Amino acid sequence: MSASKVDSPFLNRELSLLKFNERVLAMAENPEVPLLERLRYVCIVSSNLDEFFEIRVSSLKEKIRQNPGMVGPDGRTPAEVFVRVQEKVHALVERQYQLLNDDILPRLDAEGIALLHASEWNAAQQQWAYELFTNDVMPLLTPIGLDPAHPFPRVYNKSLNFIVALSGADAFGRQASIAIVQAPRALPRLIKMPPEISGKPDGYILLTSLLRAFVGELFPGLEMLGCYQWRVTRNSDLFVDEEEVTNLRLALQGELSQRNFGASVRLEIDRLTPPELEAYLQDEFSLTANDTYRVHGPVNLSRLIQLCEVGSRPDLLYTPHHGSVPPPLDRVADKPADLFAAIAKADRLLHHPYQSFQPVIDFLTAAALDPDVMAIKQTIYRTGEDSELMKILLAAARAGKEVTVVVELMARFDEQTNINWAARLEEVGAHVVYGVVAHKTHAKMAVVLRREKGKLRRYAHLGTGNYHPRTARLYTDFGLLTADPDLCEDMDKVFGQLTGLGARRKLKALVQSPFTMHETMMALIQAETRAAQEGRPAKIMAKMNALLEERIITELYHASQAGVKIDLVVRGVCALRAGVPGLSENIRVRSIVGRFLEHSRVFYFYADGAETVYLSSADWMDRNFFRRVEIAFPIRDKHAKKRVIEEAFTFAWRDNQLAWDQRPDGTYAPARNHRAPFNLHEHLMERLK
Repeated sequence: MSASKVDSPFLNRELSLLKFNERVLAMAENPEVPLLERLRYVCIVSSNLDEFFEIRVSSLKEKIRQNPGMVGPDGRTPAEVFVRVQEKVHALVERQYQLLNDDILPRLDAEGIALLHASEWNAAQQQWAYELFTNDVMPLLTPIGLDPAHPFPRVYNKSLNFIVALSGADAFGRQASIAIVQAPRALPRLIKMPPEISGKPDGYILLTSLLRAFVGELFPGLEMLGCYQWRVTRNSDLFVDEEEVTNLRLALQGELSQRNFGASVRLEIDRLTPPELEAYLQDEFSLTANDTYRVHGPVNLSRLIQLCEVGSRPDLLYTPHHGSVPPPLDRVADKPADLFAAIAKADRLLHHPYQSFQPVIDFLTAAALDPDVMAIKQTIYRTGEDSELMKILLAAARAGKEVTVVVELMARFDEQTNINWAARLEEVGAHVVYGVVAHKTHAKMAVVLRREKGKLRRYAHLGTGNYHPRTARLYTDFGLLTADPDLCEDMDKVFGQLTGLGARRKLKALVQSPFTMHETMMALIQAETRAAQEGRPAKIMAKMNALLEERIITELYHASQAGVKIDLVVRGVCALRAGVPGLSENIRVRSIVGRFLEHSRVFYFYADGAETVYLSSADWMDRNFFRRVEIAFPIRDKHAKKRVIEEAFTFAWRDNQLAWDQRPDGTYAPARNHRAPFNLHEHLMERLK
């Protein structure tokens, strides 16, 4: 493909994101992946598509409404993108359900893990299900017959609902036609049937099957013509005018209550739904046939992830992995003074989940317990509802430490959790701030101030991922425990910016968004370009979740045209086109999709042999450069730098099992070759055990 044949040098964001989900679904299609893990990938795609509609599709629809003539970087109008998105999603959903019904569920059934459909129930199963319905489900249901006195009910985002077609007259003489039944959120969507009744070690029925089988009990004396499941997905992006509110937490709480009733963007219905009922729902939610997805199975596949938690079949899951604790951190976990001494002696690099997140917990625990520690400062973006880390901060505050926590309340879909933690921290006397207006605090950092020999010394942790012990077992991220004076002093300055007021402060080692990160990355790319132009060796490598920022991409194109070899490991969205002659023939783009979610951000520049390496919380996106507080921190220790280069890049480019390489047209192909099989995740689990 020549550059002249490329419609635009930029690929479309939404279509690139859908390509990523195609790669995830390919894991579910891979027969070499354990069976329950294949089901998990199907569920992950479903969950990803939910968020895709809630955020990206709702944004597209808003652009069509407000500025239909706007042309994006890829040369398409919002309406043109929307048409392509609908085509791609319909195909992806069809592929997803076909895989589930024709391959995964039959294989699970053969293994004794079964979804028992009402049409297949024997008499004993029918009786058990009927008793369950009448005793535990029916009392919670509120059927709504639609007529002038009973308007269409308010429908919660992604909730399970049923539309029921009826015939006959009720007790008041009213002619029945249509009723709506909403499944209470308190009810489980998947219910285990006792093995002695199901005949299977793990037999389940869907709440959908239960309601459909017995919904007629809600309408005595009427003929039920049909009952069909459906759900609607709504715009879930929050809007809080941060410049107008006086208390962000209170304003956000008010907005959260309305999130689940935003504008409708997608309708999912049972494939057997009659056309007239489909049209009725479309009209109710102002959606079209293209917005409607007829599905052969549960409307919310992510609920099936419960099957992956079947404890009796570990043989159908990945072999459990427990991250190692490298020396000397494995010997000082319960000795605060020794732990701080180990960090003071040398930087300690951690690569999760291959290496455990426990040393980070130990670091903060030591800070909470050590009487010589005076203060703890930390940022929180995502941490979970039952966070051991947050409990440590609560304990530290109760013990009289000066605890300062920058809690990002606008962390999407974790807003309520963070609001709850902020309130609990305030109750025990911690200093809680919400960052900077209009700039999400996405940086991952913690600073501990400890009194040693009459002076204060700083210790710190910096990371590419969240302070979330659960995701630290599932996401790949780097973390650094350090007492480097420059890094620690810079972090204190950043905390000062976040909690107080004042002019921009000059940093010695850290690079910070929204101030210096973009200009620094641009300058480093341009330096490699000049080196190549002058005949000197030049190399750029970067690893991230998403690459979208246009000026960075343009600079990478210029570097490629100057002869710089550029290797990019971009897990998800990538707007850059790789390998286009005359544009980007020296750029390779690879995506790794496997057991763990690739999440670390690593930036490498040859720098005339000095090999500059940064780890960061930031992707190369507009929002990370200009609308967030982010940091990138240099890796100075030679051993740690060597490890980062190997573990982030060398092994990723050797992989021929999990890797996908981007073609010039933006599609991806599996990176298969004739070399011995090399699986990045398995290799690092073995190497770092």
